[in-house]
Amino acid sequence: MIAFFNENIGNVLMLVMADSQGTKLDYERKADIARVFREDTGETVGWNFFGKEFERNGEVKLTEEQVWKLEDDITAAGFVDTIEGEASSQFKVAEIVKMEDHPDSDHLHICQVNVGDPENLVQIVCGASNAREGLKTVAVLPISMMPNGALIFDSSLRGVKSFGMLCSARELELENAPQVSGIIELSADLEVGMDFNTEEMWHG
Repeated sequence: MIAFFNENIGNVLMLVMADSQGTKLDYERKADIARVFREDTGETVGWNFFGKEFERNGEVKLTEEQVWKLEDDITAAGFVDTIEGEASSQFKVAEIVKMEDHPDSDHLHICQVNVGDPENLVQIVCGASNAREGLKTVAVLPISMMPNGALIFDSSLRGVKSFGMLCSARELELENAPQVSGIIELSADLEVGMDFNTEEMWHG
């Protein structure tokens, strides 16, 4: 889940819940809430909450309490759907547990990644030359926004599903990021599944 606030169009909090994949969208509004959905499937891809107040425009980080309040607002307005989003960071300390070559690429790898639940590994396709089994790095999980504004959704790279992204220091726009290719390499002592914290985990 990605949250944006825009005070220029009536103090609207906009939540992005899914990738619309370029399909035609429609909406239904009840009270001060609008559900945005795909016309073809009816899938909810976003919510607009009107009359909200936040300190600044742009992406906002919602607390668990704020998410619960929005869910209560949705129910009170008469909608059946819920948010079912993550308030915590989608940038996680991750470990590549298994890796194999992509069958249709000479540089892509299919990585099975532990992001905190070793029984349910996340498949992420990665092209970094330094990707290897046992490496601890940063995984960005769907649905989230990169520092440059790019949105991360489930995707497919040359026919193989990828559920997130393994990131370089440059892609994370970290201070003193090395100008070299490859995903960020974190200390082996870090606990898998922790929210990535630049101040505590990155020293340039």
